[in-house]
Amino acid sequence: MKAVILAAGEGNRMRPLTHSRPKVMLRIANKPLIEHLVIAGKASGISEFVFIVGYRDDQVREYFGDGTRWGVGIEYRLQRDPRGTADALGKVKDLIKDTFLVMNGDVLTSREDLALLVNGSGMAMAGKEIEDVGGYGVVEVSGGNVIRIHEKSKSPPTRFINAGFYRLTPAIFEAISATPLSVRGEFELTDSLQQLIDHGNSINYQLLDTWLSITYPWDLLDANNIYIPVESSCEGTIEKNVSIEGPCTVGKGTRIRSGCYIQGPVIIGNDCDIGPNCFIRPSTAIEDGCHIGSSVEIKNSIIMKGTKIPHQNYVGDSVIGEKCNLGAGTKIANLRLDKKDAIEHFRRKMGAILGDNVSTGINSCINVGTKIGDDSIVGPGAVARGDIAPNSSIF
Repeated sequence: MKAVILAAGEGNRMRPLTHSRPKVMLRIANKPLIEHLVIAGKASGISEFVFIVGYRDDQVREYFGDGTRWGVGIEYRLQRDPRGTADALGKVKDLIKDTFLVMNGDVLTSREDLALLVNGSGMAMAGKEIEDVGGYGVVEVSGGNVIRIHEKSKSPPTRFINAGFYRLTPAIFEAISATPLSVRGEFELTDSLQQLIDHGNSINYQLLDTWLSITYPWDLLDANNIYIPVESSCEGTIEKNVSIEGPCTVGKGTRIRSGCYIQGPVIIGNDCDIGPNCFIRPSTAIEDGCHIGSSVEIKNSIIMKGTKIPHQNYVGDSVIGEKCNLGAGTKIANLRLDKKDAIEHFRRKMGAILGDNVSTGINSCINVGTKIGDDSIVGPGAVARGDIAPNSSIF
């Protein structure tokens, strides 16, 4: 079976992390988001993928190539202008001859849930029942079938949402060709599906056990906690007097220096220099080429490639972009103390989101919930807070 992955969008709500990469290439447990879909898809019986790419598509093509490394086939279709999900799917019409799967590239599920879609018959929409349906398409269901799709309704009639996975037949392409622009100025796949339903086609509603939508940067932390390997492995060097509790993955060329204390699950990439005498706490993913130095504590965070956190730093509940450098004594606050200081993610524990090439001076502080754009500088002793644009200087 073929699967089409919708991967053309930038992901504005993921800024500053998507300033220099497409959303689907953001990494969870040291793998791009879309790679987790390919791995789960292959395990569920999918052998061919079509990626619909757009924003910074060269990064996706370069990383995945023709799919040989994963034992699957990968083709590409380009959606340069973001004209909606129906427009994107319409670009693969010539490649589809039979029943196929469609996946949103920014949603994760399990191989078991995908296998149920792969092995079913007819058309189906995957869904999930959740408490807060704000921001999601809501589905009315009768007799196990979808009867109406409400796109981001102000008064949602149910708590069943559209989870972003579909099993479709080529009949969808005729519906797409007749789909008008939505009120949001896009050609919506859900409008095409509603046309099929209104013309008497059955679309089964299949509830998922596992579902995680990656909408905001802090969603990466939730996913990271789930996808970090639960088995230990080491292809690097671990010196004497290193304490490791729980699962820990260490990549090639990485050295864990004396005095480090690691509480898994933790994953550390290739060619990293860790320690001496640092504390790495659970649910932390450190990518290739990073340096985590003396008296540094990192907790529940994603540290991207080539970043240096070398001296007496604290990083908690944060996502740190590529090639950042935190000066000695830089601290990131991660505990929300004042409820009047409204933070859109409504998390009590949330650190900072740093774009690429961010540098901080000694003894600088980054307040809870702060976002810092690419190539910015936070000077010695300065306090950074709020949303900071790229190429800013905070002194």
